[in-house]
Amino acid sequence: MRLVLIDYGSGNLHSAEKAFALMGRYAGVASVEVTADPDAVARADRIVLPGDGAFPACRAAFDARDGLREALDEAVGRRGVPFMGICVGMQMLADRGHEHTVTPGLGWIGGEIQAIAPEDASLKVPHMGWNDLTLRQAHPVLDGLATGDHAYFVHGWQFVPSDPATLLASVDYGGTVTAVVGRDNIVGTQFHPEKSQQVGLRIIRNFLDWRP
Repeated sequence: MRLVLIDYGSGNLHSAEKAFALMGRYAGVASVEVTADPDAVARADRIVLPGDGAFPACRAAFDARDGLREALDEAVGRRGVPFMGICVGMQMLADRGHEHTVTPGLGWIGGEIQAIAPEDASLKVPHMGWNDLTLRQAHPVLDGLATGDHAYFVHGWQFVPSDPATLLASVDYGGTVTAVVGRDNIVGTQFHPEKSQQVGLRIIRNFLDWRP
């Protein structure tokens, strides 16, 4: 199995590479390749898109990699390769983001990226630290997890899905905040699985074992 972790200049690649390599030992992963090379992406058996920072900056950095979008469309759209977006990499699955300016997303899962606005004014934004998951839909990537398991978040904007069926897990932060979205062979986590201890490692292992 060939796993590609896309390096487009935005993301905590070192920690993510270590976590995916660790779980890959149990899932038959021959290599974890950190690259934005379109040929490597098009040939991959599993693809991970990380992302840290502002949505427009991440999208601009992504678009600056010639051939990357086309390679993803080939692998994920046509070949059905399992794909995971992490943090802003998950947000880029949406139709568009509204951070600073309106920026188009990949449009793979319908929805908008909107600012977190807690009903409780004492809650600070960004949403930072550990929070308990609420599982909304059964999904192979969430196997072995339960409502109340916690994950590590760092974000001020959230994915608001247009179809409730694509909301797989959420957290409460002065209102419902999206934690995991997914459809078909695509899944995204707002939290960082590589920083979420055993819960995160379980999600990574589930993703590597996933056969959508």
